[in-house]
Amino acid sequence: MAAPASSAPAAASALSAFLKGVERRALVVAGLQGGDEDAAGRAVAAAMRAFAGPAAGMPMADWPARFWSLLCGNPQLRAPSPDGYWPPALAHLQALAPAERLALLLRIGGGLDEDAASAVLGVTAEAYRHALAGACPLDAQGRPDAAAWRSLAEQVQAQVRDLPAGRVQQLEHLRGSMAAEAAPARKAAPAPRVEAAPRVARPPRRAGARWRWRTWLLLCLPLLLLAVVAVWWWRGHGALPGAAAPAAEGAVSDNGPVQVEALPDDDLPATPPAGDSHAAADAAMLADPELALAQDADFHAWYAAGGPVPVDESQAQPGRAEPAGTALETVDAED
Repeated sequence: MAAPASSAPAAASALSAFLKGVERRALVVAGLQGGDEDAAGRAVAAAMRAFAGPAAGMPMADWPARFWSLLCGNPQLRAPSPDGYWPPALAHLQALAPAERLALLLRIGGGLDEDAASAVLGVTAEAYRHALAGACPLDAQGRPDAAAWRSLAEQVQAQVRDLPAGRVQQLEHLRGSMAAEAAPARKAAPAPRVEAAPRVARPPRRAGARWRWRTWLLLCLPLLLLAVVAVWWWRGHGALPGAAAPAAEGAVSDNGPVQVEALPDDDLPATPPAGDSHAAADAAMLADPELALAQDADFHAWYAAGGPVPVDESQAQPGRAEPAGTALETVDAED
């Protein structure tokens, strides 16, 4: 389903473009239908005014049918003036009945097909074809004359193309007013005026109060500076006389009081206390003459099992091996 056109500036531009494309053909169709150019201008203006208002809420695809329906529904087109005038090249139109003439003009002047023209006129497609056949020029034998039809269509198109400059200017002025009415300029609502609250007069300050405030400020300022200097000195120099130096960064320090506590005597008696069975066993082991042999029991067990004899490393060993291919020097070689 086509979206309806809004009243935004884009919709106003679309409306102006549509009217510009249809206004010339509408004026020619209305003028040739009634034979009165002034009445045709009034009918087109009335149709444009009636069309421009509701067009903003209609799908643009329905605009052509709506506009032509408004134009063809004008009473001046349904009942042409008896004093109407048609050019000699279009004298065939004057001899037609009003319904047949309008059906023919919608076809060759408005450019509507059978379905669109029948919907505009509010008749069936069969009734429209019957009216169109009655408006078709005939030759001497009473058959439809294709050449006369073509010539009639060309004359109507020439009327659309060669519209007088005065008529074109009137249509442009009318189209501009229709587009302006379709999208009126919205003026911003003025902001509500807020009245300023009345200013309350304050009593003047006394000179004595001002002097008292300055006195307190002058007294507090040296104290504040002294406190800042004390904090800076404490952080920079840190220690008081007689206090331990501050610890280096990352070291553990303790500025608490030193506690002194006597430790137990670590001198132990040379002889084990009496009644200790383990001490007596140790003394018997130390007095055993074969204690040294027992301490080397693992060596003697390895030797008894047939272990290889260790290499005698008491003699000096060569630092490097002589290459196999080196010839032995002899006394004869020196000669």
